[in-house]
Amino acid sequence: MSQSESGTSVSETPKGVSLYEKHKIIYAREVSGWWANWRWTMVWFTQLLFYGLPWLEWNGRQAVLFHLVERKFYLFGLVLWPQDVFYLAVLLIISAYALFLFTAVAGRLFCGYACPQTVYTEIFMWIENRIEGDRPARLKLDKAPWTARKVRIKTLKHGAWIALSIWTGFTLVGYFTPMSELLRELPFHLSGWELFWTFFYGGFCYMQAGFLREQVCKYMCPYARFQGVMFDPDTLIITYDPQRGEPRGARRKGGDAKASGAGDCVDCGICVQACPTGIDIRNGLQYECIGCAACIDACDDVMGKVGLPKGLIRYSTENALAGHYSTKDIARHVLRPRILLYTVVLLAIVGASGWSLATRVPLKVDIIRDRSILAREAEDGRIENVFNVKVMNTSEQPRRFTLSVSGLPGAELVGERTVEADAAENHEVTLSVLVPAESGKQGANTIYFDIQAQDSSSVAVHEKASFLIP
Repeated sequence: MSQSESGTSVSETPKGVSLYEKHKIIYAREVSGWWANWRWTMVWFTQLLFYGLPWLEWNGRQAVLFHLVERKFYLFGLVLWPQDVFYLAVLLIISAYALFLFTAVAGRLFCGYACPQTVYTEIFMWIENRIEGDRPARLKLDKAPWTARKVRIKTLKHGAWIALSIWTGFTLVGYFTPMSELLRELPFHLSGWELFWTFFYGGFCYMQAGFLREQVCKYMCPYARFQGVMFDPDTLIITYDPQRGEPRGARRKGGDAKASGAGDCVDCGICVQACPTGIDIRNGLQYECIGCAACIDACDDVMGKVGLPKGLIRYSTENALAGHYSTKDIARHVLRPRILLYTVVLLAIVGASGWSLATRVPLKVDIIRDRSILAREAEDGRIENVFNVKVMNTSEQPRRFTLSVSGLPGAELVGERTVEADAAENHEVTLSVLVPAESGKQGANTIYFDIQAQDSSSVAVHEKASFLIP
């Protein structure tokens, strides 16, 4: 022990500092209102798409199927092959630019309304509220000792969660293995990887939406960490109006709070209870805020009950709060150069990719020279090269293709000159090309294979290859 200047005894051993915040279970209050209706609209929209698409049929097959075994992606009438990986890159670029645009306009719109973590947490919380009751009932149940009733309620809730999670995992697998095959293989003939991904994805759905919830948004999701870089003072965010709300304090309905110098905030704390991440929006914008607007609905409901105007908590901007902007002023500042640039770039990429898909030739050709015989002299003195030609019909109808060769004088194609390929199938043939020795130089010479559909002159490919003359 040592003595301070005032003579007080001070410990020489510093106190330990915890680097981790103790986790507190958040019992989010169920709210209703304009923004809650929009959240549930997005829940229904996204889940009808997710659970419904694998059951749709198109031309006698599953409409949306990423068939890994066949290495083909089916999107209604569009068939994509591994050679079309370019479109995957374009899709990722479009998604990134759309995220930048939405965030710059109105903050974490994706997080609050369309993120799978938010959507499934909303569904799991709805199940929890129907089985265990609203916030006070859940608090009381968790504090109560374990009884037969508590075990029954908890078992029912977790049973519903697990059933939904397993069905979610099974639906995901149905995007990669035809749903008709999965149904035939149920329940004991599913392959190892199908079972693994069903329970792997279902297990994470159960864990993250049932237990981790706000911890995923606060600690695991990187978007919360860099979202501030995409915000500016004219970005629409969920804000509390301190000039109107402070000083806080309880009051009676219809009472003249202004006369007593009180603000509109009655300090009920319901906005905090409604927040799924447990923050107090009255402390300002925080990275934990996912932009779900539950606090807006909660506060508007309280304002209506105490006879005060709604909008104490609302979507606004930093500049709007400071400058007391009107709705028209806010809209004018939202359409700023940054937003217009993002929009123009996004529309340009979407338009270019759409035009590329619309004008895409439904035919792909791979030509590989037979490496076991690079070149040889035929009986008539001409030089022969052997090629393996793979014709991929990427359309939804069977086609017959005609093959020809050009590029060197006297070049002649020997072998099958017509190829038949079924819808979304490929056909491989081995062809020989004969060229007079004097038609080219020693070494590699460029020749061209022309493959054209007999029923459409626009479905044609002019593919380059290399012809060797020793």
